[in-house]
Amino acid sequence: MKRLIRLLQWLLKAAVFFTLFAFALNNQQETRVNFFFSTYWSAPMVLVVLSAFTLGVVVGVLGMVPRWWRERQAVKQNTPAAAAATGNTKVLHGA
Repeated sequence: MKRLIRLLQWLLKAAVFFTLFAFALNNQQETRVNFFFSTYWSAPMVLVVLSAFTLGVVVGVLGMVPRWWRERQAVKQNTPAAAAATGNTKVLHGA
């Protein structure tokens, strides 16, 4: 059973890879991103899309850092007030 699941996972990863690879091959035309003051960036479209995706991931992770930090501090302190501030009621009950 584990072998079948590993095979299905591998096939899913391969399908995602080949889909993205086909996307990259189909979007090689040069595109231009205009910025302020008549500046622009010319690059293949796939690089522009990949850059936008990467920038979105970075902004999302940076937006989550304060919450992760607060929860980490609450777990270190392991106090009921800190647990209530983060909404973690498991610490309050000792579970």
